[in-house]
Amino acid sequence: MKRQRTSWKAGVKKRGSCAPVPCLLAATGARSENLEPRTGASQFQDAIRTLNTLQTNASYLEQVKRERGDPQAQLEAMKGFLERSGLKVEDLDQLNIIHVTGTKGKGSACAFTERILRNYGLKTGFYSSPHLVQVRERIRINGQPISKELFSKYFWQVYNRLEESKVSEHPAMPAYFRFLTIMAFHVFLQEKVDLAVMEVGIGGAYDCTNIIRKPVVCGVSSLGIDHTSILGDTIEKIAWQKGGIFKPGVPAFTVPQPERPLDVLRERAEKSSCQLYLCPDLDAFEEDGKPLPLGLAGDHQRSNAALALQLSHTWLGQQGYLDIGELKAPWLSSELPAKRSPPLAPVFKPGEAMLQGLQEAVWLGRNQVLHHGPVTWYIDGAHTTSSIQACVRWFRKAALNEEKPADGSEVRVLLFNVTGDRDTAALLKLLLPCQFDYAVFCPNFTEVSTVGNADQQNFNVTLENVLTRCLQNQSHWNRLMEAKEGTDPWLSASPEVEGVAGWLKQAPLHGPQLFFPPSARPLNANSLVFPCISKALQWITQGRDPHFQPPASRGLHPHPAASSGAVLLKEAATIQVLVTGSLHLVGGVLKLLNPSLSE
Repeated sequence: MKRQRTSWKAGVKKRGSCAPVPCLLAATGARSENLEPRTGASQFQDAIRTLNTLQTNASYLEQVKRERGDPQAQLEAMKGFLERSGLKVEDLDQLNIIHVTGTKGKGSACAFTERILRNYGLKTGFYSSPHLVQVRERIRINGQPISKELFSKYFWQVYNRLEESKVSEHPAMPAYFRFLTIMAFHVFLQEKVDLAVMEVGIGGAYDCTNIIRKPVVCGVSSLGIDHTSILGDTIEKIAWQKGGIFKPGVPAFTVPQPERPLDVLRERAEKSSCQLYLCPDLDAFEEDGKPLPLGLAGDHQRSNAALALQLSHTWLGQQGYLDIGELKAPWLSSELPAKRSPPLAPVFKPGEAMLQGLQEAVWLGRNQVLHHGPVTWYIDGAHTTSSIQACVRWFRKAALNEEKPADGSEVRVLLFNVTGDRDTAALLKLLLPCQFDYAVFCPNFTEVSTVGNADQQNFNVTLENVLTRCLQNQSHWNRLMEAKEGTDPWLSASPEVEGVAGWLKQAPLHGPQLFFPPSARPLNANSLVFPCISKALQWITQGRDPHFQPPASRGLHPHPAASSGAVLLKEAATIQVLVTGSLHLVGGVLKLLNPSLSE
């Protein structure tokens, strides 16, 4: 039976499909004495600090070791945690889920999709990761992070229910990401959203979001090489993991992919009795060759927008908000497509709500430009080969469009960091065409001490090992510059591997702002390493960004490049800064440049 259609401007009638779960509500009054949090802001901070302890849950780490050879056990464990929290897997069917995976662009595709559907008057839930500034960003209702009050409420409901239902033979608590996923399900059910857009964490097949049984529609954004230690070292293996979200009878869409991973996706879809379709290019939806305006910059966002159109259009058709006659959906047939290659999804005329959704979509930290006086920030969390390539294309195009100073005094700076098992040298090589005057490397910490900044605490790393990684990145960059320009590098072979702990002992954390090997004094290398984002921004901006006014620097920089660079930065008519790599780095930069994001 079709649902009543309504104007997207007038909104839709509330369906009330997501009834509160009695088991969870009962848990709210059963909080243990020793877990009783305080009220207001203190309650929220207590929740964040308690959540952070799940990053290094010792019993969970032991469980991961046991389950490493049996990924299916991870999903079974997730189901167990879900049930202990007061939900059954079947309860998730009420959420009318759109499930999206991919290597790059899946967050942007989700952002486009959520914004489109919100324009139809629907109450949307949106679960994504990682967060940039505050963990509340991961769980959104109607595009906004849930309030601190709601976060605290649902955190303690779920946490205490899990605490009270623990048994000795299993870990008491799920790890950080699993916990937040379970919490998101509770939030969306209790707050009665009309739909939930769920972004996969890593992979798909064994990602904890894959306990979802019956999504309305699935999507796969562009594939590439990332998280190889978990997903495999070939794009085919990665495609196999991503295709693990396909479900019987559930339509799925993907953007154009290389032939081999596309074959893997098709095979996964066939084995799952899932009907997979290729998204037509966005130009198929454009009239008279006039490009559709998108809220997210960069040519690569066009494929994400095309995926979002199919996901939202299909969801609206399947849920009865569009006439079936309008949809003309080939997946309504009981037979799977006979073609070896996935067929193209139907082209339709996007309505006003869809067009406005594409134009109004916002996704911070992705192809974002901030004009702060003489300093222009280009911010894009890109940490794979393909996403860095897209970032370079976007940055060069955007920078070229900026008005040049009459005297030509323009300084271009790279701020970069990556984590995990990524090939930093390969990523940095792709950035060479941007012709940076300086390359700056720092960890993802906003300050050397993260006390009081619980949202960005990471107990799984130490200052020593992240600084070692930054020095390795600097070494890679200097070698690339040497090869490009034929100059002598000032760094000796792998000096960063030894002596980092010694430098930290010799220099207190509030002391020198710049790290360099004492055995190799720099001569003219234009690369610098700072111990935190704040110190890096302080040097880059030299007090010229009206949105970032740090305290006066203590002492002089011993690095010649730092001293000469400071003069150039102070005198330049314009400073262009590309911030790229880790999304955690991007989040730290945004937090410092726009403190309101922390409110």
